[in-house]
Amino acid sequence: MSGAETAYRSLWGDLRGACFEQGYLDAGGIRTRYLRSGRQGAPLLVMLHGTGGHAECYSRNLAQHGAHFDTYAIDMVGHGWSDKPDTPYEIDVYVEHLRAVLDTLGCERAHVSGESLGGWVAARFALKYPARVERLCLNTTGGATMNPQVMAKIKASSRAAVENPSWEAVRARLAWLMADAASVTDDLIACRQAIYQQPGFLRALENILVLQEPDIRLRNNLSAEEWAAIRAPTLVVWTSHDPTAPPSVGEGIAGLIPGARFALMDNCGHWPQFEDAATFNRLHIDFLLGHA
Repeated sequence: MSGAETAYRSLWGDLRGACFEQGYLDAGGIRTRYLRSGRQGAPLLVMLHGTGGHAECYSRNLAQHGAHFDTYAIDMVGHGWSDKPDTPYEIDVYVEHLRAVLDTLGCERAHVSGESLGGWVAARFALKYPARVERLCLNTTGGATMNPQVMAKIKASSRAAVENPSWEAVRARLAWLMADAASVTDDLIACRQAIYQQPGFLRALENILVLQEPDIRLRNNLSAEEWAAIRAPTLVVWTSHDPTAPPSVGEGIAGLIPGARFALMDNCGHWPQFEDAATFNRLHIDFLLGHA
């Protein structure tokens, strides 16, 4: 794909030909934004983004998953265009928000798939509410590392982009997620820039970034015993160029979770579902359908 084609690829163009909607629901008092594709009555799938992210990170996956599942990509509490209560967002805050989303949707059990922070939340949710998780996907998941350089990079680049949400600052924050910086489209930058420009987002960011503080991160990380206590069928996806941790971290997590499967995606960074959507969609859907 040429640079020009990449730059002008639209997030909404990824959904061309599919039935989809944007909406808001009340999840335990949190006005929660979602993107949805699929039909009511199909198995529920909830997709969770990473730190500072939003539902559009799944724009290249919604339509394909909507053919099989009632698929929701949500803006987690404090993120995107969802409400941003002024409280530190440790992992259990996100877990309870997810529980409230499922309650509002009237769903007892769902497939849960999370990228980075979203995987961390999904794993903790599977431990706290095991009866509510059908299948679990942990995509370049957090919750297993304590790397001061990576934590400092996330804090510095996020603050730089939110304090002064210029085009280049937002582009730099997104480019760090990718193996190929050309994967960052203009449309994606504009979307993230609009989120960062919201009144009050700087305060929300500080509540988001508490997980990059060593003492807080340590008490939220999963121990080896906790990873081993996950009972949902699990797929762990990692990448060849993840900027947060090498593939051995993902292999280690998969080795601890009973029966978990591990998949390594080449030439991708922290957003394999976006950089190589075709491969991710195939792996992910096959797993969720029980075919792999």
